[in-house]
Amino acid sequence: MSGRRPAPVVTGTVRPGWEGVRDAFARGQAEDPGGAQLAVRRGGRTVVDLWTPGTGRFGYGAVPDGADGAGVTEGVRGTGTRAEHARRTEAGAGGDAETGYRNEHHGAGTGGEAFRADSVGVLMSVSKALVAVCAHLLIERGVLDPDDPVARHWPEFAAAGKAGTTVADLLAHRAGLPAYTDDPAGLPQALLLDPAARVRALAAMSPVWDPGKAFLYHALTYGDLVGEVVRRVSGESVGRFFAREVAGPLGLDLWIGLPEGEEHRFVPQRAVRPDPTPGQVAQAVERAGLAPGDRLATSLRASSAELGRATASFGTRRGRAAEFPAAGGIGDARSLARLYAALVGPVDGVRLLSAATVDRARTPCTDHLPQPGVLHRLDGPDRSRFGLGFELPRPGAPLLGEGSFGHAGAGGRLGMAHPESGLAVGYVCTAMAWEPSAGPDPRWMPWTEAVRKAAGLGG
Repeated sequence: MSGRRPAPVVTGTVRPGWEGVRDAFARGQAEDPGGAQLAVRRGGRTVVDLWTPGTGRFGYGAVPDGADGAGVTEGVRGTGTRAEHARRTEAGAGGDAETGYRNEHHGAGTGGEAFRADSVGVLMSVSKALVAVCAHLLIERGVLDPDDPVARHWPEFAAAGKAGTTVADLLAHRAGLPAYTDDPAGLPQALLLDPAARVRALAAMSPVWDPGKAFLYHALTYGDLVGEVVRRVSGESVGRFFAREVAGPLGLDLWIGLPEGEEHRFVPQRAVRPDPTPGQVAQAVERAGLAPGDRLATSLRASSAELGRATASFGTRRGRAAEFPAAGGIGDARSLARLYAALVGPVDGVRLLSAATVDRARTPCTDHLPQPGVLHRLDGPDRSRFGLGFELPRPGAPLLGEGSFGHAGAGGRLGMAHPESGLAVGYVCTAMAWEPSAGPDPRWMPWTEAVRKAAGLGG
């Protein structure tokens, strides 16, 4: 016996010239206990459609109601050191040119529901891109402008010193509202599951920093801030707007609020390590240089607690049905790739945004700004970078290289596009394995390099 782990099951199709992506995907998933899907489009056409049920080192099952959820590590993204750990449809390619692949040498079964080609899962912060697309559709139609004061569309938002906050500030995480409350324990569960209560809380909050003068990741509040503007302008919730204007025309299996009829396809996410406790989060924030009573410290602790509660709720039908626009999107990799493909070119005659709108969306909006308060001392080359609603490449999430845009999600989900090459990628996984403080997800790196090589972008 060599002691080597058996290779994972990898099923699906690739087009000629893209076989290296299939093999790289298998390598990337070799140590992953969960399942994953990878879809790649180029020029609107599917070139890679792969999935694996995982190595089976843990079984699948819903997170119990009220349990601590995975994903709180995304709540304080970009603050460095240990605080980073507390933060930070087509069935196949089609046609005779396909090649199929299945590795039959696999380990034990998953012990529960396997991740399949038609399975859907929680997207965590990949969901933010869905919200951003809705905002950009309204911008392109001329009914919303990034430079608009938010209060022009949402008058209540002007309270507590926010009259000058712009739509662009919301999209670029510059609004100074990283949590719903100044209570370090965060918004209680009953209010957190009430979209109207979350919006009221944000309207009443005073910003933690001067909006537009600094930036810091808004892990949950981003979705309600931008989503409420979408609602005020369009007349319907961001989930309903996305379903009608984006998912419907493109035939996407993507939802902000999972319909009950799709529950049978849902496979829950699972943590591979314990989440930090509230005490550990408080210690990490203090080590970042923030005094316990500092309002920014309180907000970071609240944000982490709120994200933990929200993530736990995704293990329940109520949580999946609710609209958590920043983190609660649910879908599959094929639909993510199809969505991003329609942002950079036509897909079956549908193009969502013009090239000019995409260029505006991927223009850096935070590179010139510090993180708030003493957190600026932790700024480094791997701090988060944002355009208008999308993440931009950085060492810890290189996406597809310079010019690409997209969004990663807690645990390792990823959606992205590279307009110049016509590439669009979706990756969905069930194991919450990515540690942002450690750099890129090891599962991403083999196939990302292979995608770039197959597309002629280099290694």
